[in-house]
Amino acid sequence: MSNGTAQAKQDMPPSGGFKAFRYERRLPKRGPSGVGMFAICGSIMAYGWYRIYLGLDERRELEREKVWSRIYLTPMLIAEADRDEYRRRCAAVDREREIMKDIPGWVPGEGVYHGKRYAPDTIANVPLHQRPGFKKE
Repeated sequence: MSNGTAQAKQDMPPSGGFKAFRYERRLPKRGPSGVGMFAICGSIMAYGWYRIYLGLDERRELEREKVWSRIYLTPMLIAEADRDEYRRRCAAVDREREIMKDIPGWVPGEGVYHGKRYAPDTIANVPLHQRPGFKKE
């Protein structure tokens, strides 16, 4: 190469060309398509709304049952309250009779109102041990 007579040999492809190779991206298909995922999500949401609807039906039925049980129990509860009020009233009259036995002309159980209309006591007659703040010693 000193005198410039030798030629450089260029690297050339083999005759007939190189063997073909894959250069595109060929990944295996994984998972459902977009439409499939949309269908799966839609079916899950539809099932959830169905369960919510069933829960609302159950809640509505329980509410209806509660209302009707209150309707059926109201007369019994009113009668129970009337019996309790009558029992307390009789006990209060007996206590009044015992306390006021020495006062002439005192009529136990007579109301302070002079009318024929019933007026319940405005002050609740609560026994001492049921009063708030009561401590047994």
